[in-house]
Amino acid sequence: MCVIFNVSTSGYYEWCHRSRECIANEYRTSLDSRVRRLFEQHNGDYGAPRIWRCLLRLGVFYNIKTVADSLKRQGLRAKASAKFKPKTTDSNHRLPVYKNVLEQEFSAERLNEKWVGDITYLDTAEGWLYLAVVIDLYSRKVVGWSMSERMNKELVCDAFSNAMNLRGNPAGVIMHTDRGSQYCSNKYRKLIKATHSVGSMSAKGCCYDNAVAESFFHSLKVEAIHGRRVQTHHEMRSIVFRYIESRYNRIRMHSSCNYLS
Repeated sequence: MCVIFNVSTSGYYEWCHRSRECIANEYRTSLDSRVRRLFEQHNGDYGAPRIWRCLLRLGVFYNIKTVADSLKRQGLRAKASAKFKPKTTDSNHRLPVYKNVLEQEFSAERLNEKWVGDITYLDTAEGWLYLAVVIDLYSRKVVGWSMSERMNKELVCDAFSNAMNLRGNPAGVIMHTDRGSQYCSNKYRKLIKATHSVGSMSAKGCCYDNAVAESFFHSLKVEAIHGRRVQTHHEMRSIVFRYIESRYNRIRMHSSCNYLS
């Protein structure tokens, strides 16, 4: 064929090689464009596993390692957290505690079967804000939350009451928390009893007993707050509201829910 068309065999093979390189470059360019668009769409929160699943849902089929290579090639890295774990639990008290009913069994068969709650601190230029949340273990949805400048029993009671109101006051919910003084208060215990819920508490000093709530706080701080200097309490409240109500509960994939929101 080369003789008939008067071209050298070396020139022909070089042309084949360039054609393959051209196709490969187009493939990489198309992939990189899609990956970058999804990465930016999700604010840099998603790494290769979640972006790969986003592509599958769009009907675009790549190997997960190919997606990881694209992220690396473009210098795109999902947000990483600084190590920060302040102490917000005061368990040095003589108040009564509930036994650990949950026992690190974080799966649930239905809505309103098991809830977990916890408190974290949020730093602003105006001083600390405290956030208490209640999470349904079946769907990983934040069903109740409350913020205050004081870390007191009202904070946790408000979060639990909000969850109850949202879910229509279900009876028999296992409500698991750590053994902080706020959760051991008389007001909180009365609320548990009045709603016919089942109190449950982590072992002393064991953060793994409440890992789901700890994981949520990690996601919140990494994906919405880390690297920003929040000036006012009002600004922090707005950030938390947008993250919980607009992103975490509605859009963000959860691996425990087979990567559904």
